[in-house]
Amino acid sequence: MTLLETDGETLLAAVRRLLEAKGIASTAEIAERIAVTDRASPGQGARMVARAWTDPDYRALLLEDGSKAAEMLGIPMRGMPPLGVLENAPGLHHLVVCTLCSCYPRAVLGYPPYWYKSAGYRSRAVRDPRGLIAEWGTVLPEGTKVTVLDSTADYRWMVLPMRPAATDGWSEVQLAAIVREGDMIGVTVPSA
Repeated sequence: MTLLETDGETLLAAVRRLLEAKGIASTAEIAERIAVTDRASPGQGARMVARAWTDPDYRALLLEDGSKAAEMLGIPMRGMPPLGVLENAPGLHHLVVCTLCSCYPRAVLGYPPYWYKSAGYRSRAVRDPRGLIAEWGTVLPEGTKVTVLDSTADYRWMVLPMRPAATDGWSEVQLAAIVREGDMIGVTVPSA
């Protein structure tokens, strides 16, 4: 062990060697999975949203099987928990949280933002979801029901936000450019 190597790095190296020795995962497979995770970003989820806004068949697939819909756009989901996608609609708004830790659909949104993992966000999302999203500038029409979805180690959630008015005729690329990470978590809504 070098002076710069930590106990955690030593343990990680040992686990990787064990996985390879047992034929569970090769060094190359581990490196490929890390690279896939590092390349993931909210732009991938935005592409999914934009396709759903323009392609009714893709929208139906996304709502039925988010993982399969991601794979259809070339987003690798192997080894990831299933992805559920719930659609915002007039009178209904979804907000995603992981109340226990920071379970997040990394394959489609990248690494979770720092605030998503905070105890303040996690508790407020459950206790006062409408007040929490108002702090993000999201004020919902009177009577809109807010549902809070708890992402877990077994199932991850993403929101399909409503398509903003005045975006008819926009391309998927233009639409994807207006979709932010917060829109797919439910703290914000996209605007044209």
